[in-house]
Amino acid sequence: MSTEKHDKNQRTRTVTWTDPAICMEEAGRMSGLDYMRAMKDGKVVTPPICNLIDFKPTRIEPGLAVFEITPAEYHYNPFGAVHGGIASLVLDSAMACAVHSMLPKGIGYTSLEIKVNFVRPVTVETGPLICEGRAIHVGKRTATAEAKLTDKEGKVYAHGLTTCMIFQP
Repeated sequence: MSTEKHDKNQRTRTVTWTDPAICMEEAGRMSGLDYMRAMKDGKVVTPPICNLIDFKPTRIEPGLAVFEITPAEYHYNPFGAVHGGIASLVLDSAMACAVHSMLPKGIGYTSLEIKVNFVRPVTVETGPLICEGRAIHVGKRTATAEAKLTDKEGKVYAHGLTTCMIFQP
């Protein structure tokens, strides 16, 4: 991925990703915990959304998924701050992956709903952000999780809750 400045007002960003079918195939071959750890360690390809938005998993434990993102200009809305959809996306990923880390091989999931609270604006001056997602409940049909998006000092920028649907074979 690269970002270039053409003149004082125009930028170009090039994104490269791997066929998402490969991600799906790799995810189906192992437990959620093993898959998420393999992704964090670079042993399997990351989903295209990670490359597009430029965020990555940094810690995976049973029921815990931590992602990092550094706010950039290409995340901005028209009002000079990172678009709320970026924070929502990272929160959703951390919460859903915390659930995924608790699922056995062959069991999938999807987010049914998310609730996000934006506490303060994020800008490039904010610096790197950490999003820590934790599973609250993982049942046979549904799961719930929570996450916080904080800076390196622990200041909260957004937090959220999710409900996921579990796909049984």
